[in-house]
Amino acid sequence: MKHLHVTGDRHEYCAWPAITRTADGDILVTYCRSDEHMGPSGAILAVRSRDEGQTWSSPTVVRDSLLDDRECGITRLSDGRLLVHVWSTHHTRETYGTMREFAYEPDVIESWLSQVACREYLHAADQKGGWVMVSADHGATWSLQGPGPDSIHGGIQLASGDILVATGRGHDGTIGMESASPDDLVWTRRATFQCPDLTDRRFGEPNLVQLPTGRVLMMLRSTAVPYDDGSPGNSLWMAWSDDEGTSWSEAQPTGLWGYPPHLLALSDGRILCSYGHRRSPYGERACISEDGMQWDPANEVVLRDDADSGDLGYPASMELEPGRILTVYYQSPHQSPPPEMNPPDPLRRKPDIVATIWEMDR
Repeated sequence: MKHLHVTGDRHEYCAWPAITRTADGDILVTYCRSDEHMGPSGAILAVRSRDEGQTWSSPTVVRDSLLDDRECGITRLSDGRLLVHVWSTHHTRETYGTMREFAYEPDVIESWLSQVACREYLHAADQKGGWVMVSADHGATWSLQGPGPDSIHGGIQLASGDILVATGRGHDGTIGMESASPDDLVWTRRATFQCPDLTDRRFGEPNLVQLPTGRVLMMLRSTAVPYDDGSPGNSLWMAWSDDEGTSWSEAQPTGLWGYPPHLLALSDGRILCSYGHRRSPYGERACISEDGMQWDPANEVVLRDDADSGDLGYPASMELEPGRILTVYYQSPHQSPPPEMNPPDPLRRKPDIVATIWEMDR
């Protein structure tokens, strides 16, 4: 395995990457840059590699509104256009005034309170919600297509040609299946998936892949209630559709511990799932299924187990060539645990976007 630095600076909080190969052969990675995980003014940036992930360009801006632009999933269309799905959060004084004690240093919270109270930020409230950015030149420039579904890693273009995006934002226990034709990019609700009704679990951050059989597979993050990164129950769940997302099976657990999922159909027909591991040893994991329906934790591949905390993950993978994988994720460049800090030191080395190139077992 080879670990690579993709982008990031010690005072930038870089997280939640998405990845695709552009029609001209480059590798494009989008990510969020902010001052902290809950900062009020994140921006969506992109970097590219022209040498199969070995080196990376300086970042360019995809979207940088006055608000906190966060998710940045990519959907690549068959005609080469790229869609980036953004969620813009409008933070308020209540957001930061109700944070748990020691979440951040008092002066950090105070600076955020001042920022969200300024006139420009308050007047930008109508910019909150999901947006779709589109590029017709391989990610060199971007334009706002309009409101649309948010997505952590992006959606898929189905065999029929329609676009399908699973969006999990909200607290009503459902996943929205949003669909559009590539001809007009007008988004409509194709279906609403009802998550399992469990008092100690909530579900979200879905990802989709279409299997060689035509079946659409969805993987879901399962999060403990109350929140606990290391809960034994934080395994991935899956559901499937045999009519391109119109109707769905009930969700069931896979046994893979970690979150959130990213699904990739490999050239040999197998399915790869990548996910973060937010309990010791902290790092990144992946697992391969022969058919996407049967998952065995014994097949798990450890990509990294050297992170200094659970502030990591959201890995996304692509196949460089048959059997050779590039997985990007966010993680601190530290390789040994620092002294425990609560709240986090605002001057610490913050997470970067990093990557691992690795070979699959045949």
